[in-house]
Amino acid sequence: MLNRKIDSDIEKHFASTGKALFLTGARQVGKTYAIRKYARQHDLRLVEINFLLQPETIPMVRDAGDIKDLILRISAYAKTPLIPGKTLIFFDEVQEYADIMTWVKGLVDDGSYLCALSGSFLGVEMKDIRSVPVGYMSEYQVYPLDFEEFVLAAGLPGNVLESLRISWEQGSPVDEFVHRKMMQMFRLYLIVGGMPAAVQAYVSTNNIQNVVREQRDVLKLYKVDIARYDRDERKKLYINEVFDIIPSELNAKNKRFILKRLNEHMTFSRHENDFIWLKDADMSLPTYNVEEPMSPLKLNEQRNLFKLFQNDVGLLSCQYSSGGIQLKILQGDVNVNYGSVFENAVAQELHAHGWNLYYFNSKKQGEIDFLLEADNEIIPIEVKSGKDYERHNALSNVMANPDYGIKKAYVLCNDNLHKRGNVEYIPIYMTMFIQKNRDVEDLVYKVDLSEL
Repeated sequence: MLNRKIDSDIEKHFASTGKALFLTGARQVGKTYAIRKYARQHDLRLVEINFLLQPETIPMVRDAGDIKDLILRISAYAKTPLIPGKTLIFFDEVQEYADIMTWVKGLVDDGSYLCALSGSFLGVEMKDIRSVPVGYMSEYQVYPLDFEEFVLAAGLPGNVLESLRISWEQGSPVDEFVHRKMMQMFRLYLIVGGMPAAVQAYVSTNNIQNVVREQRDVLKLYKVDIARYDRDERKKLYINEVFDIIPSELNAKNKRFILKRLNEHMTFSRHENDFIWLKDADMSLPTYNVEEPMSPLKLNEQRNLFKLFQNDVGLLSCQYSSGGIQLKILQGDVNVNYGSVFENAVAQELHAHGWNLYYFNSKKQGEIDFLLEADNEIIPIEVKSGKDYERHNALSNVMANPDYGIKKAYVLCNDNLHKRGNVEYIPIYMTMFIQKNRDVEDLVYKVDLSEL
């Protein structure tokens, strides 16, 4: 049984609120499993309605007269009475029937049963799914397992993880033996990735071939989803081609997605929605270029210049598998170009931690792999897979520019943790500690009207 961070989010949600719970995320990332796990651990009667696998449930819900009628219909469908306070009603694959949201307010107001929903946004307008009145539903995104979740699932002792966290916080080197083991674990993660089925296959058998089989099944499912969720055959073709070319584009020198490699007549303006579709379905992670590495990054964003990463580094490695990359990575083969998988793993990790993904590319200054924005300050990140990680001309150029006012930078590399000037050299597995502060501070402001 895999322990996930989303498990604690679900626990906190139902312990503190009577709102409905809505899990979103890519297919096969463990949304349904998480709900079932919560119900099982709390000895709840789970009534599961899957609008994709059980299409007959759509008219059952749609034609209900009121909330009492709906509950009666659900009880009849479940062939068992719904026990107030001990039943969790779970609507799965809600992208198949967006109007379910019109019933959520009624179920929450009734308050007799816990309510959970799950879905993947495959060609469905977000507004249609998220149209529940404010105060009736909380949304949580589920990601593939991040590196911390992976190493714990693979058996890393909790005290070792804590010692790594202390090293990160104190800026002190990791014990060399531990460092080597963690680099081995990171290389393993590049292959296995974070798809729960693939991770479980590894944990259960330690057989990489079993992992690859699970990954191929996920990729096949993604292809099926692309084919199912748009009626325009030409659009399906473009989306499919874009998805297929992600690995080769990431292997290119600057990793920027160039449409003309796919079709010389393709333009971003005509096919922007295809990229948005892949992003909204959480099948890909677009990383946009900015004109200047200055806050706010959103205002400097160039939507037509971007890199497109896979949503899971294990799936990316699987797509490269014809060259036997898995074994080469595990052996630490120096002839392997790790750039694409290293950067993909970092993009995936940062995305799971809530960071918006940006990079910077300038003919004069060079390219910075990632830019983070924290407290109105910019932190540039370079990802280095080779031995010359202390050579970073672009990073040095950006740091030297007084207009940018950048105070520190990270270089993610194979080496142990150390610092030179305002550049911190960090073992790449410590990306798991680059967390975004999600706490919202109170901002109290009042206009004095007493003198009017």
